Amino acid sequence: MKALAAKKKSGNTVSAVWALAEKAASGTGVTIWDVRFVKEGADWFLRVFLDKPEGISMDDCVMVSRELNTLLDEEDLIEQSYCLEVCSPGINRELTRPEHFERFTGSPVRVKLIRPLPDGRRELNGELLSLADGEIRLQVDEEEVLTIAQKDSVSVRLLDDDFEEE
Repeated sequence: MKALAAKKKSGNTVSAVWALAEKAASGTGVTIWDVRFVKEGADWFLRVFLDKPEGISMDDCVMVSRELNTLLDEEDLIEQSYCLEVCSPGINRELTRPEHFERFTGSPVRVKLIRPLPDGRRELNGELLSLADGEIRLQVDEEEVLTIAQKDSVSVRLLDDDFEEE
């Protein structure tokens, strides 16, 4: 119980839930894409995003959700009430972790920026070239390669392969 108390005090709910989610998903063929614990209005949501090469089914979500719910009840990691959502990150998934960027290098993405570039653009569509040292390299068109600090982006999402420049 001391380790549990330390986890609660550290405030690192996402890391603790990630470990439980991996345990819940073990042997199912799915991996954990992301875990988010967010407050929306007056409510808290614990969202666990699953992934696997052939896509996530409803059965995958139900199976992991049941097991994870049991583990969360046993560990009692989260003090406030919350809604557990176990789902797929979707086709236009958000890239947040270094391994996401590595896996989807060469893929079309949309980068939304916190502040506009000098030319006024706040959204960029292009091919993801890399993420290194906190900087995203993006091929916007044949002549333009941009380097953007990851901290200056609101989100980086995959696009369908047939994206159009805006």
